[in-house]
Amino acid sequence: MSEISLRRMKVRQSGTITSVKVGGILGQRLREMGLVPGTEITIQGRAPLYDPVALRVMGGTLTLRNNEADFIMVEVTDEPEISTDK
Repeated sequence: MSEISLRRMKVRQSGTITSVKVGGILGQRLREMGLVPGTEITIQGRAPLYDPVALRVMGGTLTLRNNEADFIMVEVTDEPEISTDK
């Protein structure tokens, strides 16, 4: 398992948040949304230009801009699943 920023995760990739490396109002806002160490997340999708990113957190869907996702470090637990459906 490796630790990467949430921004670098691929669609359908899952992991556990290890740290949120920002303080102030942005750090508080991210933590209030449930993005705290120990929380499991899955990347659901990305916009056509890769910003924002949609993620699954505690049964809900949340979107973040890439500049916000840069501050969240995640321990990746699996590779993204490749769909064989066409």
